[in-house]
Amino acid sequence: MAKYGEGDKRWIVEERPDGTNVHNWHWAERDCLEWSRARLSALLAGLTVLDGEGGLTLRTLALDKLDGEAYVNIRKGKVIPGYELSLTLSWEAEAAGAEAAKVAGAAEIPYLADENADEDPELRVTVRGDDTPLARRAKDAFLARGKPMVLEKIREFVAAMAKGGPAKDELESKKTPAKAAAPAVKEDAAAPAPAPAAKEKKAKAKGKDKEGFKTIEMTEKFYCRAKDIYEILMDENRWKGFTQSNARISREVGGEFSLFDGSITGVNEELQEGKLISQKWRFGSWPDGLYSSVRLVFDEPESGVTIIKLKQTDVPEEDKYGNATVVENTERGWRELIFQRIRGVFGFGI
Repeated sequence: MAKYGEGDKRWIVEERPDGTNVHNWHWAERDCLEWSRARLSALLAGLTVLDGEGGLTLRTLALDKLDGEAYVNIRKGKVIPGYELSLTLSWEAEAAGAEAAKVAGAAEIPYLADENADEDPELRVTVRGDDTPLARRAKDAFLARGKPMVLEKIREFVAAMAKGGPAKDELESKKTPAKAAAPAVKEDAAAPAPAPAAKEKKAKAKGKDKEGFKTIEMTEKFYCRAKDIYEILMDENRWKGFTQSNARISREVGGEFSLFDGSITGVNEELQEGKLISQKWRFGSWPDGLYSSVRLVFDEPESGVTIIKLKQTDVPEEDKYGNATVVENTERGWRELIFQRIRGVFGFGI
């Protein structure tokens, strides 16, 4: 753990002009190990290397082992795969005619990693059992005919990871509903158009967001006095403590603040001690000049219990780099990196 006030390097990313993500707010990560196991098994198992040529049948059997790690990060709209794997593939050869017999072996790739994605990995071929003439023949055949086949399948896996593996499809599926919602408006076009005043009233009743923007709302409970958690949220030293990152916070209306090493900046609009914090609030990765409105209302229904109602409006659906998970990750950031950490560090309950 880092010393108080110095910041924990696991959570801090220096402010950069390229909008590098800080504290996982704009970072979608997916563990791909089991997906990799299924994918490699489908690619490598059951390959026919020889089908009777020279009196020898040779085929791969199954992916016997896959160890290591595999994941995909989607950041700023870009796919960043990461994997370090070792795998073992079993194979079997059978000779026909007078030499009729079977021999089994393994093909091992000890190191398959994203850092060497543009190179074929090392492939070792071994025979299980005695070193017979058939065993040597089968091994040579696998090296000559089987190795190129296996490496071609490995290249397919590497290409699939480069495209995002399972995470890419999930990201696209999140974008699709928003785009698919537009035709629904056309279906209503056949109905008589309501009067302008009625339209406006209907939109307000539904709390409709501006196109391309969303509203985040959440209610959080803490076992403390309202003034105590208000003080934490407005005290830069306590922010440094529970986030392990740098913070600068003005306690004046019109004053500026900077959180998470400058990743979040804004201006105080209205402050009522123990009751209300209203701010203009933005990420550095958002389009230039764009601010959301954050409103934190504190209610103390009974002594020692505080309810915070958060409402953040005008949150863009995408940042300036095309990342489409802004709303989801902003909401998760409030919950996991702010509220839950305050509970854990200051003992305000769960």
